[in-house]
Amino acid sequence: MGRKIDPASKSRQKYIFKVRSKNLIQETARNTIEIEKQALGMLLDSINGQFIAAVEAIFQSKGRLVLTGIGKSAIVAQKITATLNSTGSPAIFMHAADAIHGDLGMIQANDMVLCISKSGETSEIKVLVPLVKHLGNSLIGMVGRADCFLGQQANYTLLTPIIQEADPNNLAPTASTTAQMALGDAIATSLLALRGFSPTDFAQFHPGGILGKQMYLRVADVYTQNEKPQVAPDATIRQTILEMTSKRLGCTVVSLGGKIQGIITDGDLRRMLEREKDTAHLCARDIMTVQPRTIAPEALAIKALELMREKSITQLAVASEDNYLGIIHLHDLIREGLV
Repeated sequence: MGRKIDPASKSRQKYIFKVRSKNLIQETARNTIEIEKQALGMLLDSINGQFIAAVEAIFQSKGRLVLTGIGKSAIVAQKITATLNSTGSPAIFMHAADAIHGDLGMIQANDMVLCISKSGETSEIKVLVPLVKHLGNSLIGMVGRADCFLGQQANYTLLTPIIQEADPNNLAPTASTTAQMALGDAIATSLLALRGFSPTDFAQFHPGGILGKQMYLRVADVYTQNEKPQVAPDATIRQTILEMTSKRLGCTVVSLGGKIQGIITDGDLRRMLEREKDTAHLCARDIMTVQPRTIAPEALAIKALELMREKSITQLAVASEDNYLGIIHLHDLIREGLV
């Protein structure tokens, strides 16, 4: 018969394994971040004359920046390409392996080529580099060390030195790709600064996303979809409640001659009922909030959201020089995806 396993011993073994597993995960993760932080610190020395000259050349170029690489470096190149395009610097991605099998035709006369490689010695890079130089295009090499093939052949050499990769075996591209990504961001943001790229420009490249909406969506684009609740200052409480109920915005503006006198919300009605036993003698002006917060139709919708959050309210009167135009509600901003 087999030896019986003591349930208490089995439980202790599970506990020990769990503790060791937790410690291993924590130690490995922290070590990874420390190594990658060290790589980023070393990268500061790479912002030198070569880097400045390369960025200036890209900025002055009449063409695009063609980014290329192999393996994980190719994936980094794709990300940098996307960042450049979204910040106003025309760029395309060309896989180094595909380039030597027909895609080299993507490169136009005025384009510059940025080749990313940790070693700068891969076979595809050694085939591609002479072809790019034969076409007469300027070549930027982003490499781990300057004395590699790519570093020696490039017109501009950008260094991404690391002491070691972050994985326990020092094999998987981790710290090296972090450094490449960061240097790519540095190129993109430097070009952004040179171009004077503004938040409005950014919105033009992101019209379908939330970031874009924050920069271009205006109050006027939203409030016109709503009803326009309003009552006169001498309107009865019944008339006021009916107006608020029919327009379904949880409020009504009190106006006189088109000018805003105040606003009445659901909260104002509740406070009135708590305070007054008899409401028959009251009218709109008696319970309205005077000088309510308003917003102009040309203001950004995100500004309306900020005001609502600041004042802990769910609606704003839209006005132009005290002329009442309508209501923008928190639900409108939720519907637009701003919340």
